[in-house]
This record gives sequence, structure tokens and C-alpha cells, in this order.
Amino acid sequence: MLNKMFKAAIAALCLAGPAAAQDSSIIVQSTTSTANSGLYDYLLPIFKDESGITVNVVAVGTGQAIKNARNCDGDVLLVHAKPAEEKFVADGFGTSRTDLMYNDFIIVGPASDPAGVAGMSDAKAALTKIAEAGALFASRGDDSGTHKKERALWKAAGIDTTQGSGEWYRETGSGMGATLNAGIGMGAYVMTDRATWISFANKQDYVIAVEGDTEMFNQYGVIPVNPEKCPSVNVEAAQTFADWLLSADGQAAIAAYKVDDQQLFFPNAPAQ
Repeated sequence: MLNKMFKAAIAALCLAGPAAAQDSSIIVQSTTSTANSGLYDYLLPIFKDESGITVNVVAVGTGQAIKNARNCDGDVLLVHAKPAEEKFVADGFGTSRTDLMYNDFIIVGPASDPAGVAGMSDAKAALTKIAEAGALFASRGDDSGTHKKERALWKAAGIDTTQGSGEWYRETGSGMGATLNAGIGMGAYVMTDRATWISFANKQDYVIAVEGDTEMFNQYGVIPVNPEKCPSVNVEAAQTFADWLLSADGQAAIAAYKVDDQQLFFPNAPAQ
């Protein structure tokens, strides 16, 4: 009888082992651009096939993603605001931060170009012209990575947008897609990451007005959440995901993702 029970227990463990591995999952607190662009829809099935790990993405603005990770509501952080990311690690919430990939920010606007900025490559000069013309500008206003970069550019241009708040400067408090829709609806200029713009379906008569400024470089980083701060972290699976993204296979998969034959993200992880 005991022998039969022992064999049954061993059989149950053998069956449970693969199932447990297959059911392994993590939560990634993420910026919206990587989700809105379709990158995760492309990458995550590849990773799942290789690892058996399910990745659940919470796509919010970078500021909110960092807050969520600080609250231990995630296993990995993937965002694009390097100073805030470095503070997250310095405060002990992340084990390490590594460059993952990049693209750039652009300013889009209506074909009528009321501020006369079309074709400019100097973002600060273009924003100055928009402010001086009182042309509508739609901002995310949500402490996202895009919003942080936009505020830095306004500050560098010496412009206080609070003086135009509610008039020519409109804050949506929304994600990138919603802000683009709102901006297009009101005929406003909008700063967006290029990946979201390429994937965006409601362009209407909007075109890229300002691009090519090195100040609009957009770096993404990946950070496993520190189990010393957040004991609930799925440490092994989180590190496996981060390592895969940074590996030659992960970097190649990022480079291979295209929309309308355009590459959206450019891998630049340090050589492993």
C-alpha cells in the first residue's frame, strides 16, 4: 500500500513539474510606447516559446510604471526616463539598470503648420515658435517618459508653459495614443515617440514637423525589481526575461520588428 502511495506521489510530482514551469509568469511595468507600437505582441510569444514564461504587461506612463514598481506591483521595469530609472536603482528598488534599445521623439502637426515649424530639426527653436505663435500644443501631462522629455525641452527653451495652460497649451493627462487623437482633433502640435507615430492609425492630414534633434534621443532601459525591497518578486523568471532581452537573440528580435517596413526600435544593449 505504501509502495503504491509513493509511486502515485512521484507520478504527481512529475506531472506537476512541467506544469509549474509552464505556469511561471511575471509582471512587467512598462511605458505605453512599447505596447502601443505592437512590440510586445511580437516579442513575448517568441520569449514564451523559448522559456515557458508568461509575461503580463501593465502599460502606463513611465512615472506611473515606476510608482507601481516601487509599490512592488511588478517583477521587471521597462521604461524610458533614465534619470528616474537610475534613482529607482539607487533607492534600492531595482537590482541594476541596463540600456536596452532606443529610437527618437518627433513633433507632429497639421499640414497647415500654423507655427511655421515644418522641416525644423532644432526642437527648442521649434517650441519657441509654437509658443510665440500661440499655436495649440497638446501635452500628455502625465509624468510619462515622453512628458518628462517634453518638459525638459520647454525648460531648455526658456518657456514657462503654465502661462499658456488651458489656452494654447493643453494637457490631456492621457497616454500617447489618446493624446495624439486629442491633438489631431483640436489641430494641435504633439510630441510623440516615433514608434507610436508609425503605428498610429488616425494620422489624418498630420505630418512629422520636427525631427532629427539629438536632444530628442529616446533611450529605453530594463530593470529587474529588487527582491530585498519586494519579496514577492519572481526573481528567476524576471532575470530570465531581462537577460533574454539583452541577449543576442533578444536584441535581434527587437531589431527585426517593423511596421510598414520601418524599424521601430534599435537595440543597443552592452555586449554580453
